[in-house]
Amino acid sequence: MNEFKKIVDRHRHGVYTFAFYSLGNHEEAEDITQEVLIRLWQNWDGLRRESLTAWLNRVTRNACIDRARQRRAYSRRVVANGTGGDVYEGASSEPSPEAYVESNEIKNHIRHALTQINEPYRSIMILREIQQLKYEEIADTVDLPLNTVKSYLHRGRRMLRDRLKEALSDERV
Repeated sequence: MNEFKKIVDRHRHGVYTFAFYSLGNHEEAEDITQEVLIRLWQNWDGLRRESLTAWLNRVTRNACIDRARQRRAYSRRVVANGTGGDVYEGASSEPSPEAYVESNEIKNHIRHALTQINEPYRSIMILREIQQLKYEEIADTVDLPLNTVKSYLHRGRRMLRDRLKEALSDERV
């Protein structure tokens, strides 16, 4: 039990961060984190400790993909209410209100652009750029060859750059 608590304490933030950047929503990221930790508890006795990080990232990624599918299915059944979607919040240590607003706008653009990138590019980018995993760890997580991971990361960065250019040019118009 003590080992389990240490593992949860060590990995909880990473699971949440992955889910948040995948889904762009705090509440859903918290739900996914809870689901993943419950699955960890349920599978605890059968897990190899040396591959635990890859297992957690894989389960988190799959849970995020499932949640995104549920969202799409739900949005097809429900008429939009015109609220404009989720509002993202973020914290900044910038002293001025202008810097705070600008920092949050940039974060929101990045989060939104990430949600528009398809799998597995999005997951690979989150694992590398946000989670700071090594290429080998990413390959284990997404179950792809190392060179494919590097190639997808390069393409994903290009997709993100293109989405950000579009968002920023639309904003200036």
